[in-house]
Amino acid sequence: MGLLKLTPVFLMAGLMMGGFDALVAAPLATIYAAFIAYITERVKMQDLFDSAVDNVKEMILVFFILMFAYAMAEVFMVSGVGASIIKLSLNLGLTAKTVAVTGLLVTSILSVATGTSWGTFAACAPVFLWLNHIVGGNILLTTSAIAGGACFGDSIGLISDTTVVTSGIQKVEVIHRIKHQGVWSLLCLVVAVGVYYGVSVIMGLPSEIGNVTDAINQIPSDVWTALGSERPSAIVLLNQVKGSVPVYMCIPLVLVLVAAIKGLPTVICLLTGIVSSYILGNIAGTIGSTGEFLGLLQSGFEDAGSWVIVMMMWVSAFGGIMSRIKAFDPLSRLILKASNSVKQLMFYNGLLSIVGNAALADEMAQVVTIGPIIKNLVDDNVEGKEEDIYRLRLRNAAFGSALGVFGSQLIPWHVYIGFYLGIASTVYPLHTFIATDLIRYNFLAVIAVASLLILTATGLDRFIPHFSMPSEPQINLKKRGEAKEKVLV
Repeated sequence: MGLLKLTPVFLMAGLMMGGFDALVAAPLATIYAAFIAYITERVKMQDLFDSAVDNVKEMILVFFILMFAYAMAEVFMVSGVGASIIKLSLNLGLTAKTVAVTGLLVTSILSVATGTSWGTFAACAPVFLWLNHIVGGNILLTTSAIAGGACFGDSIGLISDTTVVTSGIQKVEVIHRIKHQGVWSLLCLVVAVGVYYGVSVIMGLPSEIGNVTDAINQIPSDVWTALGSERPSAIVLLNQVKGSVPVYMCIPLVLVLVAAIKGLPTVICLLTGIVSSYILGNIAGTIGSTGEFLGLLQSGFEDAGSWVIVMMMWVSAFGGIMSRIKAFDPLSRLILKASNSVKQLMFYNGLLSIVGNAALADEMAQVVTIGPIIKNLVDDNVEGKEEDIYRLRLRNAAFGSALGVFGSQLIPWHVYIGFYLGIASTVYPLHTFIATDLIRYNFLAVIAVASLLILTATGLDRFIPHFSMPSEPQINLKKRGEAKEKVLV
């Protein structure tokens, strides 16, 4: 029966890996999950509908963030923000060998400041994908770098919703969370920087600073025609880079950063970028009229609503039904049975987080579904001093966010991948992006996921400041007869 409850996961994964679009796979998997819920739990259709809708309601704020993120990406491309940053970067001597590294660092910093991986990718993709084109870099390497960097803040950012929610579920303070995994996170970033630069050298990417005019002039005429029909704003951006854009058009991106540091909500940060782009664009002459500006907003909203928001609604509904039938209950019991030490229990908690992320295809669904399970496994089955148990909760919180956002980058059918593919294809239609493009070179995601699991399993985390977990005999698994096997879902 437990395996039967997991078959909707296998169905959705199989459909998407078989080439079906998420807008087909997610509805079919959701309908099938409702059928499984009825035959296994005899749940009434109205109750299933309520569970699905309630889960979708939790995503409403994310939908608004998506719309404004797409709109800001469109405005940044036309108003001169993207072009000014490209020109400034080129003036600093950026080359094909360093464009991926620079993209990784910039998006990592911005994501920590804004607390949003999606908003960061939306803001930076128009800049770095075309910058990569101009200097002759590897488009897949650069796209993967900014995708990984955009996730950095959602793993450790003080104002990230993922960080806040995972900390709340595990009953730990956010600031303690940051201290616990701060050094480890920075080490992952440093190693990733070295790997990206090393791969750029191995690929033989040029060291010369790209010539803007020559690079743009090399774009074939049929591509210009395609750009004109699919993404007119890309043509505007390229012409601005080729011509002249005031340096002060970088200010909107700076203001977004400042707004985030001040702790303003993500939507306000995105609106700050949009409004300041409009004001400065009018001064610079890059925004012709208010009507043109409103047209850009409309285009961004349409792009968000035509696919990614609808897809996320179906995935959220799917997660609500799977949570309603406690599909992961058998897995948690299996973990407890297989664990012979606290270290093993924590390692399996990490694996369960990855499995849940792949199953639900949404990191927040994984956080709210799997988070309570792994918290309960520790609280009910580990004995020791309260401060030691607290440190285990900190690791659980790290599992929720780090394996949620970085793990998403390694799952082809995940909504993160879908969002990033949508943005990348929108702002850079010269390449047909597929899920494996983002996974192949996302070195930061691989380093973060692999190191977190390996350090937990081996106890080598004790060599990283503030990152070690307590070990036996400080803490111990309760005896089988004493342990509670109740699982909170």
